[in-house]
This record gives sequence, structure tokens and C-alpha cells, in this order.
Amino acid sequence: MPALVLLGAQWGDEGKGKATDLLGGSVDYVVRYQGGNNAGHTVVVGDQKYALHLLPSGILSPGCTPVIGNGVVVDPSVLLSELSGLNERGVDTSKLLISGNAHVITPYNVTVDKVTERFLGKRKIGTTGRGIGPTYADKINRVGIRVQDLYDESILTQKVEAALDVKNQILTKLYNRRAIAVDQVVEELLGYAEQIKPYVADTVLVLNQALEENKVVLFEGGQGTLLDIDHGTYPFVTSSNPTAGGACTGAGVGPTKISRVIGILKAYTTRVGAGPFPTELFDEDGEALRRIGGERGVTTGRDRRCGWFDAVIARYATRVNGLTDFFLTKLDVLTGWEQIPVCVAYEIDGKRVEELPYSQSDFHHAKPVYENLPGWSEDITKAKSFSDLPKNAQSYVKALEEMSGAPISAIGVGPGRDETIEINSFL
Repeated sequence: MPALVLLGAQWGDEGKGKATDLLGGSVDYVVRYQGGNNAGHTVVVGDQKYALHLLPSGILSPGCTPVIGNGVVVDPSVLLSELSGLNERGVDTSKLLISGNAHVITPYNVTVDKVTERFLGKRKIGTTGRGIGPTYADKINRVGIRVQDLYDESILTQKVEAALDVKNQILTKLYNRRAIAVDQVVEELLGYAEQIKPYVADTVLVLNQALEENKVVLFEGGQGTLLDIDHGTYPFVTSSNPTAGGACTGAGVGPTKISRVIGILKAYTTRVGAGPFPTELFDEDGEALRRIGGERGVTTGRDRRCGWFDAVIARYATRVNGLTDFFLTKLDVLTGWEQIPVCVAYEIDGKRVEELPYSQSDFHHAKPVYENLPGWSEDITKAKSFSDLPKNAQSYVKALEEMSGAPISAIGVGPGRDETIEINSFL
């Protein structure tokens, strides 16, 4: 049962799309198991760049079946728009499967997300305003709309009525907004039903049968470990579980079926949205990382906050995910620095701390303790093997591997599909 989980080991945006795409030609299924269109992947194929927001990266690999699992929240309008855009570019999307148990992002979820964030002002979380959090809240409160509900108008109407009973009170009396009409929402959602029906399936059954038949299944997380609702920098987190355990609940497979867990690490660190970030840079180095690395959110369009590599959070990601391997991305971005600082520990209230503090207050006050590693000036984008890298680049990779607690099995040396050094096979 060759099942692999591939996830972000930092705050997201580590280059999971490139890693997933690299494996896509060798796997039979690629499964998104959490998140929604608040996560984005950029995949470069030849001279073509694809920005994926909701669809699994495997949709670009012929022969691979892309799956949106039950743990994902789906905005039907975004889904159809993304499918249409890929079809126009000649990408075959007919093999896509969507879980009938995945929850639907409704128009009122988006409205609530935007007005709530605006209302919070300086206390805002930094959401994307796409209705992700409110949809997960509806799911937990048992008033959510699932994909399968789009095929029973009576049930759909009852559920929308139940959800809007409370939400309209909040919108009108707290936020001074107009109430949302039940009929309008139902009509819009029903309008998507037939268009997505060919893709809807019992994905739990499909995936478990595939594993029983020794098919290779890759579970792809959105966001990153430090944005996990339980294990991230709460409350500045997403509303789901991007960590490895989320693959089991978000796709309906048991933990004993997972054979390998791969963490994606950027050779430096970035973050989008509010929240603590110990190694964040506010100087020319930070701006250079942002410019050279093209650090702008695929989905949000927001500039990413940039900083040096943080080995403390890398070790944390290894532990909470049970990582077996790392895929190190964007090593080429660091070319040109004479010295490259790496955060090896934190200083909190005058004490050196080498593990991620569980206290939110401590993490907010953590100051990075740096160790400087020698840099390199040679172009590494044409490197095909580890030995092709400059000695200092090799030493940098080895140091990160030792600090992070799991072997680095692949290295991204450029944005292209073929600009990757594979040290150990993931399969």
C-alpha cells in the first residue's frame, strides 16, 4: 500500500506544487485532503506556468487521477472557473473526482468571512476572505452544506434556511448588513449542481480500493504545519489540519496505510498574513529574498513576509508529522550571499530555547539565535546531482538536514519541472 503524504513544513508556500508535480508522473492518485481555495500551488511545466488554487497538482500529470477529498471545502464557482481555465489551455480535467462529503463554501460564508475580518480591525487574523473559516465552522456546528446536498433541493433548502436563521441576525443586527435571501442562495447552488455532477464520487471507497490494489496514492496538504488549527501558531492559523494526521481524516484512509511522510522546506522562510515570525527580515536581505524568490501569494496576491531558515520550526514539523523525508526548495534563491544566517535556537527572556515553545506568548517574544553558514556565488540551476552543487551549497544542505531531523531527499534548484536534484527516491 504505497501511500505518501506530502505537506508544508513551515507556514505554507514552500513549493508543494513543484514537489507534487515531480511525483505526479509516478503516482496513480493525487489527493487534496484539507483547505480550500485559500491555498495555492504554482507549477512550471516547460515554459508554461500554472497557478492552482483548489485543484490537486496531479491534474497536470497525464494518467494521474486528481481527487478533492472530504476534508476540503469547495467553492463551486472557483472550481468551475479553474477547470475552465485549464481546459482552455489543453489540460484534460475529466479524471477529477470530488468527494460527495466535501463541504461547500456558500455565498453567505464568504460574506461572513469578509465582514468579520473587517470588524476585527487591528485584531484581524489575516484570512483570505474566501469563506474558508466560516465554512469549517458550519461543518463543526453541523449546519454545513455538503456537495451531495446539491442533489436534493428539499434538503438543501432546509439546510440553507437553518444556517441563515442565525447568520442573518448577525449580519443585520451586528454588522448592519442586509439579510441574505434563502431562495437566492439555493438557486445559485443548484446552478452548479449539474456542472460538477460528473466529478462527484465516493472518494473514500475509491482511494481505499486503490490502495488495496497497490496503486500509488499521494496525499497533498495545503498551507503548512505552522498553520495547522491544532499544531500551528494559533490563532494565526487556517481552519483545518494540514499536518499528516489530516490526510487520514480528510481523505478517509487509516494511518496504517501511510508509508511515507514528506515535508516541503523552503531554503529560507516565508509567511503570509498576521502572526509571529521570529526570523522575519525588514531590511535589504528580506526585500532581496522577496524579489529573487518571487514571493507573492499564488492565491492571495499578497507579498510574503521573508526571513532566514528556521531550524526550530523544521524540527517541530518533523516531530508532529512523523516526517520521513524533506524536499528542500528554492535553494537557488540563496545564491549570491557571502554569509547565510540560519536560526538554530531562540532566546526567550534571556534563555536559549532549542524547541518550539508551546506558549503563544513565549513564541511571540522569541528572538532568533543565528549561526552563519558560508554562501556561494555559482549558478546552481543546471545542477543535476548533489555533487554538481558548490561545496558551500552542499554544506548548507547537510547542515539543514542535520538540524531538521530528517533526510533531505530532493532539492529544488530552479522553478522548472526538471530543475530538481533527486538524492533518494520517494517511491
